[in-house]
Amino acid sequence: MASPKIEVAVKNCCPSIGEGPHWDVKSESLYFVDITTGGIHRWDSKTGQESKINLDGTVGFVIPCERGGVVAGLNRTISHVDWDTANTTVLAEVEQGTKNRFNDGKCDASGRLWAGTMGFETLPGKVDSGQGSLYSLSTDHKLTKHVGNIDISNGIDWTDDNSVMYYIDSVPRKVYAFDFNIEEGTVSNQRTVVEFEPGTESTYGLPDGMCIDNEGKIWVACFSASRVYRFDPETGKTLQSLEFPATNITSVCFGGKNLDELYVTSSMWKLPEELKDQQPLAGSIFRVTGLGVKGRAPNNFRG
Repeated sequence: MASPKIEVAVKNCCPSIGEGPHWDVKSESLYFVDITTGGIHRWDSKTGQESKINLDGTVGFVIPCERGGVVAGLNRTISHVDWDTANTTVLAEVEQGTKNRFNDGKCDASGRLWAGTMGFETLPGKVDSGQGSLYSLSTDHKLTKHVGNIDISNGIDWTDDNSVMYYIDSVPRKVYAFDFNIEEGTVSNQRTVVEFEPGTESTYGLPDGMCIDNEGKIWVACFSASRVYRFDPETGKTLQSLEFPATNITSVCFGGKNLDELYVTSSMWKLPEELKDQQPLAGSIFRVTGLGVKGRAPNNFRG
């Protein structure tokens, strides 16, 4: 089998923390965020053109809405953004009076949004601990808190049959699974499916964003380790490793016309000066082809 090919899709597009890639099937575009500059971006894969809106504050995720525009994790709010006018409308606000912010978010197969928060981050991966929570926002904008005492709420995805939700808390370096009830929008029976062992920080880093492929295996971006790993969530075993020319790899999603390309975001926020010189592509988005597996069309927000 040919080895996967890694190339740059969008060069140096994120001056802070590139994150939250979301492939829009209809437009063949990649949405992503640049967290600390408040940038929400859309890159058209057919033309190579990139458009962006700068919001006021930090932004953790951006997902297209079925009714038009996008939904974004802006500071401590979930807000709707009109892409043409940049007008924002707050749909929900959490954790008022804190320095917390929304981080990763994704929609389940019913179009319900799941998104989590994290404490104030002083340095990459160093946060006020236990301050985060995981929420869902229904299509009629009802907010529900599901899990508390999270350090850095991160990657989320579901099995094809919607029976299991995977979820990452970066600081304990664990990928969890929950039993998932899509009708009720509930999670239960939390357990660990992939645990990053102590002493593997240089090779496995911190688990960050995540996606699932058509074989039910999970791809996890590993912050501070330059890598994306493919894991078997049934056994916890590592199946494949991809190495990138940037230390801080943040998230992954499948995209492309056939959903067989892996898009990978990266960060250059607070990268030491000597590493900036060595890593001119930090803050770029990478594309991996030739993996031999596909993803599936992500869900847009139906609210």
